[in-house]
Amino acid sequence: MADITTQAGADSAAIADWIKARLEAAMAEAGGPIAITVPGGSTPFPILEELARSDLDWTQISVWPGDDRIVPEDHPASNTGKIRSLLEPVGAQVVTLTENVMPPHFALAWLGMGADGHIASLFPNTDPDSDDPLMVRRLTPDPLPPEAPFDRITLTIPALIRSDSLLFVIRGDDKRAVFDAAVAGHHDLPIARLLGTAKQPVHCFT
Repeated sequence: MADITTQAGADSAAIADWIKARLEAAMAEAGGPIAITVPGGSTPFPILEELARSDLDWTQISVWPGDDRIVPEDHPASNTGKIRSLLEPVGAQVVTLTENVMPPHFALAWLGMGADGHIASLFPNTDPDSDDPLMVRRLTPDPLPPEAPFDRITLTIPALIRSDSLLFVIRGDDKRAVFDAAVAGHHDLPIARLLGTAKQPVHCFT
């Protein structure tokens, strides 16, 4: 199990400051460009907006969506389109996730988590494997979320684990309970499978 640190009550600006410091340190250590993966959904975008307004050198960062709905990038449900419109104007290279790409080693893998314990688009019904031979998978959630009834493309656990550190931003007592139960080894949901495999530091803002 990874070394897990939790921090309660941080707002979007404080989380953005934490991420900025980590990415600047990673760029200094690498002496050049780095790659990160970021989640979609409503929680990360206020944080990403803070980061876009900062003086972070986005020209040295490639940004990979952790997952996306299989829709055109100009569709309202596209994570990639939203990330691209926010971060490309400040210099980031935003990658389109496809089954044919090989994800890099990430300086930071930032993930969300659903109340059902899913991470990226690795839902419980997809039975994600920590030894998955694929780094990217196309799959169909079951049931399809009514707010986004689309097939998905997602990084797998091995792709997410190829990172220097893992970050979660989890809002709500119900999700925090699922996360805490995963840390304690009380279930086998996707979040627990990821944490059980992780060896790198994990930071969770709640």
